[in-house]
Amino acid sequence: MDVDLIFKIAAIGIIVAVLGQILKRAERDEQAMMTTLAGLIVVLMMIINQIAELFDRIKTLFELS
Repeated sequence: MDVDLIFKIAAIGIIVAVLGQILKRAERDEQAMMTTLAGLIVVLMMIINQIAELFDRIKTLFELS
């Protein structure tokens, strides 16, 4: 996995956590939850290619395709 990708994911996690706390303290729990979900979706979109490559390598390793 690319180290740059790991740092990007960590940065998104930090931003989402900070925004979530700010929104919760402002009694905007629904927006805090939506921010968390949006952050999760962004991270999943970033790593979906990595997951596909992993499955391809596993299939090749076990000669499944």
